[in-house]
Amino acid sequence: MRIGVAREIKTDEYRVALTPAGARELMQQGHDVLVETTAGDGSSFPDNDYERAGAQIVSVEEVWSQAELLLKVKEPIAAEYSRLREGLVLFTYLHIAADEPLTRALVDSGISAVAYETVETNDRRLPLLAPMSEIAGRLAAQAGAYFLEKPLGGRGLLLGGVPGVAPGRVLVLGGGVVGYNAAIIAIGLGAQVTILDRSIDRMRYLDEILSGRVSTVMSSTLQIESSIADADVVIGAVLVPGAVAPKLVTREMLGAMKKGAVIVDVAIDQGGCVETARPTTHSDPVYWVDGITHYCVANMPGGVPITSTKALTNATLPYVEAIAEHGLAEAVSRDGALGRGVNVLDGKITYEPVAEAHDLDYTPLEDVLPLTPA
Repeated sequence: MRIGVAREIKTDEYRVALTPAGARELMQQGHDVLVETTAGDGSSFPDNDYERAGAQIVSVEEVWSQAELLLKVKEPIAAEYSRLREGLVLFTYLHIAADEPLTRALVDSGISAVAYETVETNDRRLPLLAPMSEIAGRLAAQAGAYFLEKPLGGRGLLLGGVPGVAPGRVLVLGGGVVGYNAAIIAIGLGAQVTILDRSIDRMRYLDEILSGRVSTVMSSTLQIESSIADADVVIGAVLVPGAVAPKLVTREMLGAMKKGAVIVDVAIDQGGCVETARPTTHSDPVYWVDGITHYCVANMPGGVPITSTKALTNATLPYVEAIAEHGLAEAVSRDGALGRGVNVLDGKITYEPVAEAHDLDYTPLEDVLPLTPA
């Protein structure tokens, strides 16, 4: 199969979808790898690294037109919509439940669109979202601590405190992969950490694995209202796979927060879990509403592209190999987790939360692509 690796053109996106090591693995299995020129520069992988691995360096026109399977990191932006075409399998983070124009562009193009973030195993794990969630969670705590500094518009509080001065308080909304990793870093910085979640089993697990160093509390609207008033940093870490994030923090709640407190909404690429959240970039990461700093960078792991690119390739490569070896139809038949990643196929939306988010027609994948167990 001809596998293409496109250069990311979204603002402040420095990751690339495949490392030279990953390209070499695919080449050794008999596939052709086409890498768009300078695609890896932002992750410190120059073109000659890919050429040494056996890949072919091509133009943007060639990578989009010649590839049968195209690998990206972020969703296509408007400038790339015209490149979407029937017969191409696109494998990337899509997050289209929060992006109706892109959803319609994918449907109209006839492309096969497979989303990293909705590949889901039978035990509800999200193996391709997990590594970026780990990175985003860890960055969230760092960003919260940084933007608490007074010259940056924050309260002027050292999150970890010092002997004789109490540390800051971090409130984490959601105890999944993002929330857990945010808590790890916040604890390491010396903060007092509270995690709100709706799963008692998950809270038991967090209490055990974090050795009681965080407070775990059942989440409810009343509890969020109460907890947010004491927090110096609030980290929104809520995920409904493939769907728009629920709005847990309302504009009204900001009035109860401390002036100069920081909100980090990691769920912003799914619409955000804070009512006042809107996407920002690494170049212009924060804004203020009612005296509260909002950090809502939609591609947080893009700020550490060397780490992120390696972690992403580690996770995606087995699925890329499966599609390349067997074709999308058979690969999906062999692996139900990959099937859940198919969001758009043959002009139809095959992932129900996306259809519901935009009030569009939903077609079960098996109605479009007859699946037979391997």
